Amino acid sequence: MSAIALRGPNRVVLAQHRQALQLLGALPLLAVVALVGTWLWTDHVANAFAATGCSVRHTLPGCVDTVNEYLDRQNWMKVVLDWSGLLMMVLPAFVGIFVAGPVIAREMESGTYKLAWSQSVTPTRWLAAKLAVPAVATLASVSVLSAACAWAQTRENAIHHPSERYSREVYGSIGTVPVGYALCMLALGALAGLLLRRTVAAMVVTVIGYGALVVALNTVRNGLWPSLTHTFKPFSEYRFPDGAVDTGEGWVTSSGERLPADACLSWHNDLKQCLADKDITLRYLDYHPASHFWPLQLVETGILLALAALAVALAFRVLRRRHG
Repeated sequence: MSAIALRGPNRVVLAQHRQALQLLGALPLLAVVALVGTWLWTDHVANAFAATGCSVRHTLPGCVDTVNEYLDRQNWMKVVLDWSGLLMMVLPAFVGIFVAGPVIAREMESGTYKLAWSQSVTPTRWLAAKLAVPAVATLASVSVLSAACAWAQTRENAIHHPSERYSREVYGSIGTVPVGYALCMLALGALAGLLLRRTVAAMVVTVIGYGALVVALNTVRNGLWPSLTHTFKPFSEYRFPDGAVDTGEGWVTSSGERLPADACLSWHNDLKQCLADKDITLRYLDYHPASHFWPLQLVETGILLALAALAVALAFRVLRRRHG
């Protein structure tokens, strides 16, 4: 009985906000088509180039134009990946600004929510439907696009170095983090709409909240999981771990004290003398290896989902206090 009753509010949400929800589904679909199509074209170009006998590393006479044309076409894959990453960074904000905020605030502002509540739909069930429908659409859309971006990043010539997975553009477009951001902004947008009861104001607050959240998590991200440390002798050869990203570097004295990397910056003409005067015996490098990618992703996603759950709980509490 209750399962059947819940269909009504869900259908109403789909009908009222179908344009925003359709756009939410269309954007990832277009991006996936672009990624797959570009990769197929790039793979065809690579095969055709291999058949010419020319080489990028050792350009043979008469191959200069062929190599240049090949590199130009290969660059398109990088361009498409960059734009896909940008879309993944913008999509959570889109969810909060144009889906969650208007879904709640527009009805509160116009008063149409009263009609729904007069049709045997309680305020709690009304809000649950308003959140559930876009949440399902968001989860499906963002997951598909994130999986497509991750797939494209593993293709040949798609990424120049494994450590680029830690760059903001790539890190935010693959894995579980994009889903966490999208669901968090959905909840934040709904809460802003319920509190402010004005569509434009809710959209503005959501934008500010998204920007603050991105800055905060990008600032603390390296500390979400313990980094590793390598120490080595100054002037010795050191090979940075493949696929890793550095989080800090500097000097270590004989007593174990850490000094910043610029401790001997002004001694560039006599670095050895600076090291001796400051009793420096080692260099240190803090880094996250490739194996830390998923722990960092899961911890950050957990934080985002916790914030989303808090925002939803606050939204229901506000609704109960105002309308019983």
